[in-house]
Amino acid sequence: MLNYMNEYEKWLHSGALTADEVQELQSIAGNEKEIESRFYGPLEFGTAGLRGTMKVGLHQMNVYVIRWATQGFANVICAEGEDAKKRGVAICMDCRHHSMEFARAAAEVCAANGIHVRIFESLRPTPELSFAVREYGCQAGINVTASHNPKEYNGYKVYWEDGAQLPPHHAAAIAAELEKIDIFTGVKRMDFDEAVKAGLIETMGDETDRKFMANVMDMVNDYDSVAKVADTFQVVYTPFHGCGYKLVPEALTRLGIRHLHCVPEQMVIDGDFPTVVSPNPENPEGFYLAIALADKVKADFIVGTDPDSDRVGIMVRNKEGKFQPVSGNQTGVLLSDYLYGAMKRSGKLPKNPVMLKTIVTTEMARKVAEAHGVTCYDTFTGFKFMAEKKNQLESAGQGKVVFSYEESYGYMLGDYVRDKDAVTASLLLTEMAAWYATQGMTLYDALDVLYRKYGWYGEKTHNLVMPGLDGLEKMANLMKSLRQNPPAAISGVAVARRKDYTDGSVVDCATGAVSEMELKGSNVLRYELADGTTILVRPSGTEPKIKVYILTQGKDATERDANIEKYGQWAEALAK
Repeated sequence: MLNYMNEYEKWLHSGALTADEVQELQSIAGNEKEIESRFYGPLEFGTAGLRGTMKVGLHQMNVYVIRWATQGFANVICAEGEDAKKRGVAICMDCRHHSMEFARAAAEVCAANGIHVRIFESLRPTPELSFAVREYGCQAGINVTASHNPKEYNGYKVYWEDGAQLPPHHAAAIAAELEKIDIFTGVKRMDFDEAVKAGLIETMGDETDRKFMANVMDMVNDYDSVAKVADTFQVVYTPFHGCGYKLVPEALTRLGIRHLHCVPEQMVIDGDFPTVVSPNPENPEGFYLAIALADKVKADFIVGTDPDSDRVGIMVRNKEGKFQPVSGNQTGVLLSDYLYGAMKRSGKLPKNPVMLKTIVTTEMARKVAEAHGVTCYDTFTGFKFMAEKKNQLESAGQGKVVFSYEESYGYMLGDYVRDKDAVTASLLLTEMAAWYATQGMTLYDALDVLYRKYGWYGEKTHNLVMPGLDGLEKMANLMKSLRQNPPAAISGVAVARRKDYTDGSVVDCATGAVSEMELKGSNVLRYELADGTTILVRPSGTEPKIKVYILTQGKDATERDANIEKYGQWAEALAK
């Protein structure tokens, strides 16, 4: 454990900081709690890279932490040999404050280590970074983004040669390197312009966009249906001030959408996200401007993408004509059902089709997949695990993955990316909505049909926020307590089976018999109840919160909703 006061003094007197940065640190002198929160230790480098608030300090996101992290990553790349250095790194950034500065700083460190860099000239969607790594045969990728986090945050995601975020063993290798590197004296740097002149840095732009978009548009299954309703079908789109502002409208226009209305206030690129409290399509309140515009133009469908354009949320009109959000689980079920049918109709569905979902994603998706003859596999939360599973299955000839999704509004399609992709998902969701319009149906109608066919499934995620330094301790204590004192019943319903994904153990609560499951190695607890409900508890990998997932069903909508409410009370009580 670092002595945080010593670390504070080290930064203050390093001579590396700007006058403004020194002033920022001087302003917290005497505030021991703030000093501790900034300097008690480095940001933990995990499979999601780094994510934190933008302040001066070791446990924060700033240019010094970026350089340090990149030096650790560079060491891992260099260890792969000269070919890896030549293949190089693709670098991307989002709309947040300092994102371009951080991206250029990462490029300078890579160049100083003899690693070739391809950097986007300006902000681009996350899936395009994954695409670029694959398209140009890069060894690795770096994406400066905090995805859907609030404006105070920034992040640093790292990718490997398959275009997916780093698997755990590579993340551990970088973390091990970082322990050896002094943040000020252990980092190599080369001036950006000098590196360009030396041929170590080149920029990407329109050419890469064209290549990426060609792959995106190849995913269309049904231009004819879109054309049938093109004169009347109205779509509203918002990028929430972020990276989707250019390519998503282009994709929808090329699909054949003639009446596309982009929310003008949110088409403005702005890292302050001035029109929303949270730039996250999971939060329906952010759609208020989109709804107002949709009501004005009498739109049928609303699409919104998060700041780095890897997540997408939709809103549809209900029976009363009011717009309501569609959850990530519901969107995934709708899209998978439509996709398998559309691919069959267009002759695009491969032999042995496969879908992937996470352990916290609705079981309704499995029922839909199996009804279409599609095999469904579970993975841990995170698209790096889905990418890993896709690569594994396809290289072994055990099926072709056509769709992957998780409940938190992330969808992966096609072979050209290995991460969630809101550009392609926005395209296919709009194609789906247009196809249903040719049937005289809204997506609200379509979802009702699926519930009646497959069962009244319901899901809700409770986020138990535990901020600050003591929050990490609270999170650890809650997980420890649940393991030491596992509940025999939840909300009066017996727990039939307990599963711990840390070691893969399965306990039959009636008999006490212990067995082992295939999936293991993640800090997740699962309770399978006597009424068919499943509840999962896991710490977030990117934010200071425990996530509790309720996956249930009822004989009808009323029973389903009552279950969600009942188990939700238990979930919320965990935070007390």
